[in-house]
Amino acid sequence: MKTIYYLLVGALLLAIITFLAIRNITVQNFLIDFDANRMWNNIGKAETIEGDNLVGIVCGSRGPLPGAGRAEPCIMIKTPEHMFIVDTGDGSRTNLMNWQVDMGNLDAILFTHLHSDHIADLADFHLYSWVTQNRQGKLPVYGPRGTDKLTNGIMAAYELDNAFRTLHHGEEVAPSDIAGFETTIIDLDRPVIFDDGNLRITAFKVKHPPVNPAYGFRFDYKGRSIVISGDTDYSKNLIEHSKNADVLFHDALSYDMIGRAEDVARPLRPTLASVFADIQEYHASPVEAAQAANEANVKELIFYHLIPAPGNMIAKMIFVRGVNEVRSDNWTLSDDGTMAILPVGSEKVKITSIK
Repeated sequence: MKTIYYLLVGALLLAIITFLAIRNITVQNFLIDFDANRMWNNIGKAETIEGDNLVGIVCGSRGPLPGAGRAEPCIMIKTPEHMFIVDTGDGSRTNLMNWQVDMGNLDAILFTHLHSDHIADLADFHLYSWVTQNRQGKLPVYGPRGTDKLTNGIMAAYELDNAFRTLHHGEEVAPSDIAGFETTIIDLDRPVIFDDGNLRITAFKVKHPPVNPAYGFRFDYKGRSIVISGDTDYSKNLIEHSKNADVLFHDALSYDMIGRAEDVARPLRPTLASVFADIQEYHASPVEAAQAANEANVKELIFYHLIPAPGNMIAKMIFVRGVNEVRSDNWTLSDDGTMAILPVGSEKVKITSIK
């Protein structure tokens, strides 16, 4: 009994000391400094991956439907020398900031297509790779027809904001001459959009009607490879460009879950039910994505752009219903932060998380 008594007294004293301490200005300032140091002076996990690797990180794993704790579509591709962002869905820039990724190292943004859930954070990617980040020039952006309208529109909408920031912080912090975008419209007659001798990026068309064109991208780096589907239905062209890839990031829509949501919505919200019906026409199911990965002889399949984003274990089980019958292993249902590390000179695919 004495032991319990002393433990209770000790716990009470600790609670009193903590209660008083956190009201002390010196302690509060220490905590502020500690948190600021953690947030701004530490190196993010993405920057500390050792060795020569091709790395893919899911910075947004959900589609346009709500999903707590998930951003809209975004994948970061890294090598020791380069960093590319594929799509800039809502919340993806916040994820990268929380993970302490240095946006000043961003080579370019690639857009698979111009649906709103793939472009929403573009203005923030521009801002946070510009102010204080020492970007060397305007932000390169590659995308389908119409991408120049998007980037020109962003610059028109943020013209005053950009000017205010340069006026307030000065040219050294927010240099006006590199504010803005350098936009390139992808031409499939010249599908290789980047090649420095080590890293090659190839664009190819996928099946997402009525969106035309919609692109996927293949990244080849020193014998390792990652393919990103963007939004597509089951696509033979995707399979062809994914042949023998190490990792395929493929969008996925659960027909079971969205189909039932359509049925439930039909009596009371028929327009919403129509949307649920429509989106089943241009996204692959998890089973179809698994079939595509098998046909392409892909080592690892990672589902992303999840519709609807599963929020618990039961929902995840339903989402991947039937996948194991098609592809019994070497697949991952992604969360924000899911990371694939591909060491050069190896066949290994390490699946982990940046969180």
